[in-house]
Amino acid sequence: MRIATYLYRGRRHCGVVEGTLVRPLPDGTSPLDAAGARPTGPAVPLADVRLLPPLEPSTVRDFVTFEEHVEGVRRSVDGAGGVPDAWYDAPTFYFTNPYAVIGPYDDVPVPPGSGLLDFELEVAAVIGRAGRDLTPGQARDHIVGYTILNDWSARDLQSREMRVGLGPCKGKDTAATLGPYLVTADELEEFRDADGFLRLALTASVNGEVVGRDLLSNMSWTFEEMTAYASRGTWVRPGDVLGSGTCGNGGCLAELWGVRGEPSPPPLRPGDTVTLTVEGIGTVSNTVVPGADPVPLPPARRRTRERP
Repeated sequence: MRIATYLYRGRRHCGVVEGTLVRPLPDGTSPLDAAGARPTGPAVPLADVRLLPPLEPSTVRDFVTFEEHVEGVRRSVDGAGGVPDAWYDAPTFYFTNPYAVIGPYDDVPVPPGSGLLDFELEVAAVIGRAGRDLTPGQARDHIVGYTILNDWSARDLQSREMRVGLGPCKGKDTAATLGPYLVTADELEEFRDADGFLRLALTASVNGEVVGRDLLSNMSWTFEEMTAYASRGTWVRPGDVLGSGTCGNGGCLAELWGVRGEPSPPPLRPGDTVTLTVEGIGTVSNTVVPGADPVPLPPARRRTRERP
């Protein structure tokens, strides 16, 4: 089942996609509960609607599960080679901004103060049932479906702020694409391999030129293992989004910069269009537009330390 959230004639709807049509579900239906609902009313051509993000996530955890991506980006952003030993211990993630989520065809503003904008080709699992301290086997029943995630990244801001040791903040804060649909987990079971990975073809292009190709099954942890880790000592709840992390072999520009030793292809500029396609899920395509100028702030005060 492919579930879309969309605007049609000024109203927001949730519906089921059938070919080139979308059939509306009853008013108030959540995308997370759509699999149990029946369409009502006439079908509408997808060409006549504006697709929104398929859901408004409660939280977004973005993992980093592709070894090739870690190696390439580390060389580009930090100037270091190889993969940190700690990466192999567990499927690490950071929390990113759920308020930055945009639709599959929305424009993307350049983050204020950035001159090195990049895309990131990912697939995200969506949690449909609450759970805590789950095993990977239990976690499978808590994943309602999957969607494409583009974790837009300001590499220059990211590189500087991560020297503080807290991870990315404004380097990952302006936009994150979700879409085009929420594809229910059962739709993708035919792609599951013997080790539990989803063997989906991934393609990234900039202005119509392919710059990256990979397989989702090159992840080092399954989504069930990621969900189990996310739930360790805490809750995952309906609407939580868990990103795979960026794929390898050109899943982002920074990886290619690290491999090639130069910014080729160049950083994204206003007017560039990034198109990401995931087998079994669909395609998202966003165009970069000028962003706001940064509001100036002073540097930290070097304080004379007084004590009470």
